[in-house]
Amino acid sequence: MLKYVALDYKIPCTQYFSRIRGLGHAVLLDSGFTQCQRGRYDIISAAPSARLSFNNEQLMGENLAFNIDDISDPFHAASLLLMMYQELDAKNYVFAEYPDKEIPFCGGLLGHFSYDLGRCIEEMPQHAEDDTLLPQMHLGLYGWAIIIDHQQQDCYLMLNTSLPNPDIDDLVKIIQTAAPTSCDNFELSSSFTSNLDKNQYAQALTKINDYILSGDCYQVNFAQRFSANFQGDPFNAYLKLRSVAPTHFSAFIDTEHGAILSLSPERFLSVDKQGHVLTQPIKGTQPRSNNTEQDQKNKDYLINSEKDRSENVMIVDLMRNDLSKVCELHSVKVPALFSIESYRNVHHLVSTVSGKLEQGKSAIDLLKGCFPGGSITGAPKIRAMQIIDELEPHRRSIYCGSIGYISLCGAMDTSITIRTLLAQNNTMHCWAGGGIVADSEIADEYQETFDKVNNLLDALQTSDRQ
Repeated sequence: MLKYVALDYKIPCTQYFSRIRGLGHAVLLDSGFTQCQRGRYDIISAAPSARLSFNNEQLMGENLAFNIDDISDPFHAASLLLMMYQELDAKNYVFAEYPDKEIPFCGGLLGHFSYDLGRCIEEMPQHAEDDTLLPQMHLGLYGWAIIIDHQQQDCYLMLNTSLPNPDIDDLVKIIQTAAPTSCDNFELSSSFTSNLDKNQYAQALTKINDYILSGDCYQVNFAQRFSANFQGDPFNAYLKLRSVAPTHFSAFIDTEHGAILSLSPERFLSVDKQGHVLTQPIKGTQPRSNNTEQDQKNKDYLINSEKDRSENVMIVDLMRNDLSKVCELHSVKVPALFSIESYRNVHHLVSTVSGKLEQGKSAIDLLKGCFPGGSITGAPKIRAMQIIDELEPHRRSIYCGSIGYISLCGAMDTSITIRTLLAQNNTMHCWAGGGIVADSEIADEYQETFDKVNNLLDALQTSDRQ
């Protein structure tokens, strides 16, 4: 059963997060409200009762009630962890006093899936250097969460009594009265530099064009990585970033191997309790302008760009195919094609693909069938991933992976981790890329990567100078 405790809606999600952060393994799924008006839910939790990780073909766990020694598939292990506590009776996933309240997360898994988790699904080459410590997957089993519903202007503690949990009175006291966890000021101790110079970037794009002309692929999403040294607490960096780049799929996760700071605008996969599936790939980007007339011109260019529209269609077709692996026959549709979404620094071309899970299939089956997201690989997916590993100097780690929740009630919502940074061992990494097709212009693609991340990098470097 679920327990409900009313909390103060006026307190920001970041303040609640600071209060519970000291409990360990804290997760903030941040909708960016009020600056991002489409955001609805903030979900905050910590102190998972069990943890599951996968890295270098090895599963690791803590407080698991099953033996992982003979399990090689991390998705299967995640399913086992979830199924141990799932209730068959849907009444167990409602509040007795508020039976009609929409609850996005009623206990379950929170965490991340790195891009390189795709190596456990498909055979990949080993060219790119693996130089980060972040596991390819890390999930916690969380039995409680602070949920802020901006649509209903409601905030409450959800506690699932079927999972191991802290004492509810102690938890409420921490949430309501604890002082925020103190954190050191954040500052960069070097400038951001790329792992590719302009000539190396051009050589890589020329090679991709050769692959396209030879028929290996139609599109490859190619990225460069920017890195800088830092001192202090990455959460202070996140607070700065969310003020300049609010998005409705933002997240901050504390891990044993560093911190993940995500300012993603892109949904990967969502599933509701009834099994309705949604994915919303982004393909096509133009910068915003402070000049209203120029800003509209950039938006119109994106709407009418044959290159961006064809790129978008390629990925929509790929995602339709991926969804069809686990969705009912004829249920996969495209309700929206070439929609424009505008953020503080860019306009994006976004499409929507929907479906209905096949009987007997779960949200985790869907995640495995679609991972990693087609919008950040290329088409065909496997060949594009092989080319990415050949031409990008370093593995992507959290970049282009996913962050989100998988609830015991069967619901799931996940992001694509673009506009995402990894803070680890006093080094901060940030990535940016774009889809390369036959008529891509090298100079334009190179500039687009900076259009996507300059506001993030500049915000941290400006903060450092203040």
